[in-house]
Amino acid sequence: MRRLRAECPWDAQQTHRSLVKHLIEEAAEVTDAIETEPVSDADLREELGDLLMQVYFHAEIARTQNRFDIEDIARGICDKLVARHPWVFGGEDDPDDLDGAWERAKQAEKQRSSVLEGVPDSLSALARTMKVVSRSRAMHLDVAMADDPISADEVGQQIIALVQRAQACGVDPDQAARGALRALEDQVHESEL
Repeated sequence: MRRLRAECPWDAQQTHRSLVKHLIEEAAEVTDAIETEPVSDADLREELGDLLMQVYFHAEIARTQNRFDIEDIARGICDKLVARHPWVFGGEDDPDDLDGAWERAKQAEKQRSSVLEGVPDSLSALARTMKVVSRSRAMHLDVAMADDPISADEVGQQIIALVQRAQACGVDPDQAARGALRALEDQVHESEL
C-alpha cells in the first residue's frame, strides 16, 4: 500500500472520504459472497481481502499524515476485545446476559449517556431500526416492542408485502420507516430518563 500510494497517481490522490464508496461496495460484496449459496471459499476469501485492503488503504493515508497506522488499528481492536470480554480474558464467569454485558461495557467505555449514541446515521432505515431495537432490548429498556414468534421467511415476505402495499398507495416505505424509527428513538430517550 505504501508503494501504491507513492507510485500510482490514482492511489496517491485518494482520501478517506473518496474511498467511502469503495468501502461500502467491498462490504456489500463480502455480504453477497456470504449469502450466495453455495458459499464459495474462493469468492469469500477474495472479497474479504478486498475489504481488508480498504482498511490498509485508510491506515496508510492516516500514517502519512502522522495520525495512526495499521499497528495502532490492530492494537486498538485487540485491546477492545480483551476489555469487552472479561469472562474470557479476565477470569470472570460468563454473564447470563451476553448482549447486555457487551452493551453495558461499550456504553461505559465510550461514556455514552444513551444506547442510541454511536448508532450510525448512514445505516439504512431497516438496519438502523434493528440496531436501535437490539440495543434497547440488550439494555432492558422499558419500551414496548413486538415479540411474537416469526420465521425469517415470514419476515422477508412481510417486508416485501409492506413495500408493495406502500408503493401501491403512494407511500415511500423508507421514509415511513425513518419516521417510525424517530418515534421509537424518542421512546427510547424517554425510557432512559
